[in-house]
Amino acid sequence: MKKVLVVGGGGRCHAIVDALSRSPQVGKIYCAPGNAGISAQAECVPLKETQVDELKAFALENGVDLTVVGPEVALAAGIADVFAAAGLRVFGPSKAAATIESSKDFAKQLMAKYDIPTAAFETFEDYDQALDYVRKGSFPVVLKYDGLAAGKGVVIPETFEEAEETLRDMLLDDKFGKGKVVVEEFLTGPEFSFMCFVDGKDVYPMTLSQDHKRAYEGDKGPNTGGMGAYSPVPLIDDEDLEFAMEKVMKPTAAAMVAEGCPFKGVLYGGLMKTPAGVKVIEFNCRFGDPETEVVLPRLESDIYDIFSAVADGTQMPQIKWRKEVTMGFVMASKGYPGSYEKGFEIKGLDSLPSDIRVFHMGTALKDGQYVTSGGRVLMVVGSGETLQDAHDNALKAVESIECDNLFYRRDIGWRVL
Repeated sequence: MKKVLVVGGGGRCHAIVDALSRSPQVGKIYCAPGNAGISAQAECVPLKETQVDELKAFALENGVDLTVVGPEVALAAGIADVFAAAGLRVFGPSKAAATIESSKDFAKQLMAKYDIPTAAFETFEDYDQALDYVRKGSFPVVLKYDGLAAGKGVVIPETFEEAEETLRDMLLDDKFGKGKVVVEEFLTGPEFSFMCFVDGKDVYPMTLSQDHKRAYEGDKGPNTGGMGAYSPVPLIDDEDLEFAMEKVMKPTAAAMVAEGCPFKGVLYGGLMKTPAGVKVIEFNCRFGDPETEVVLPRLESDIYDIFSAVADGTQMPQIKWRKEVTMGFVMASKGYPGSYEKGFEIKGLDSLPSDIRVFHMGTALKDGQYVTSGGRVLMVVGSGETLQDAHDNALKAVESIECDNLFYRRDIGWRVL
């Protein structure tokens, strides 16, 4: 029986652990650092995602057969390179390949060079030049901090005053660190997440999903890491999907090979169906969160075989998906994505129906009880024959969970329902 180490600790990693626990080949799962909910399915290891050398030592000492890397910070820190150099099998792109997420400018320049459809853009290091460019353009405008910012580095100002304040944050006050800013034209249309398993030039699609970024109902309020998601996405037809595969995902994988940094892992395309066709909003170098929590429950194939094929560069098995549809609601601490309090007791998790999946995003155990410990706390996923069924099942479960300090959106999937 295989031993697997999952690196990370949020809802995405809980979903990865959950999928691995369904593999008949996997006997032992470690998760570093994991969280309170993950500890029910894996042995949590008190190491941070960025403690790359300590994680390598742990994997060697414990005879880990395969390591699966969840978060971008670990990939940007070069964990895949360090593990591979130590002879350890790892699922996740190299530090060079992870630049497709860790630098927005790198991704945009790559798309421009290889004719991959995306919004028009300019990149700036100088505040005054950026401000001048924005002043001459139209609103809303999209401002992206070049580096990693935990999902909070994209702002869409509606006015020049808002743009001025955002550019000041990013370029003068170094709110996210020292870095450049990409200024992009604002595109309209439904967004969708297209995650693919990628092994160099070979691209294997996952089922589509759509997440909801804004904090409040009706897509109002500040951007978050995601307040809910569903899969599949009826708004996107077969023609759109084929275009996304042939004109976006495959050419991007080929471009990474041509640039000398072949991609191995999950390539996440954040795409938009604009009036002018499908375009790229962003690329990520790993599973999306919260999309993973609605996509992996639909996976029928053994995920260990898929991870192994990419890690080893061997033939990919056939990937099968369940017909059921899934929808998940994120329960977040009041105040998120701003400041929030922690330590509120969560009741009712043990009395949910067996077909409801609960992925822990930010929980801790205190005196044997689950308490809140993060901004996003839980993702409650329901399934059904239709999106309405999945929505109703998940919402009913959410409403039965008791906690004094959580809020959630009730309108996940509103564009299709």
